[in-house]
Amino acid sequence: MSQFVLHKADTRGMANHGWLNSYHTFSFANYHNPARMHFGVLRVLNDDTVAAGMGFGTHPHDNMEIISIPLEGDLEHKDSMGNIAVIKRGDIQIMSAGTGITHSEYNRNKDNMVKFLQIWVFPKVRNVNPRYDQITLNEADRHNQLQQIVSPNADDAGVFINQDAWFHLGKFDANFTTNYPLKKAGNGVYAFVLQGDFTINNHSLNTRDGLGIWEIDSLDIVAQSNEAEILLMEVPI
Repeated sequence: MSQFVLHKADTRGMANHGWLNSYHTFSFANYHNPARMHFGVLRVLNDDTVAAGMGFGTHPHDNMEIISIPLEGDLEHKDSMGNIAVIKRGDIQIMSAGTGITHSEYNRNKDNMVKFLQIWVFPKVRNVNPRYDQITLNEADRHNQLQQIVSPNADDAGVFINQDAWFHLGKFDANFTTNYPLKKAGNGVYAFVLQGDFTINNHSLNTRDGLGIWEIDSLDIVAQSNEAEILLMEVPI
């Protein structure tokens, strides 16, 4: 019998710092909810909007897999490994913080906001050498199908993650139906709706809702609106 947890968009934690507006699906910074600490190894799912010309100053991380998925605008990244990069919609970025890393993230545009998802996953192996990677994907490859963007297999599609986790993005026409078979027994899936309406395993979801579901073999996904977009994060429970 499948188990699930449903997080409606308006139940998320919210922090408005003026330059940053952030919605927290799980406990983060000053938002602490004992019932919403993580979903398996998925620790943080932040839905961030950064004002023009603003950003996160240099700060440290260790022993965390940090995935950034830009939704709108250009985000500039600098880190202690010497990486300087700009990521935009269509790009996927990952940092394995491992033994320790510092980095900064800025909205390089002076007139447009940046919107991105910041996701933290506990690593499978601790204290690895820090690592950075980013890729640019063809968004057309997620039209009415699930496009793999994160994988634990370095030679597979998407960026490599130090965890038995697979992420997919999909953008669907209304009434399109698909199925997602889990990659590893014992894993669960956290589905996050970027826009539109879905039914997943008979659960109704709307924009920015999240559904964590486990003790399942697959997900049945039905798009209930046009250009409905979803992120699936399969992770160990």
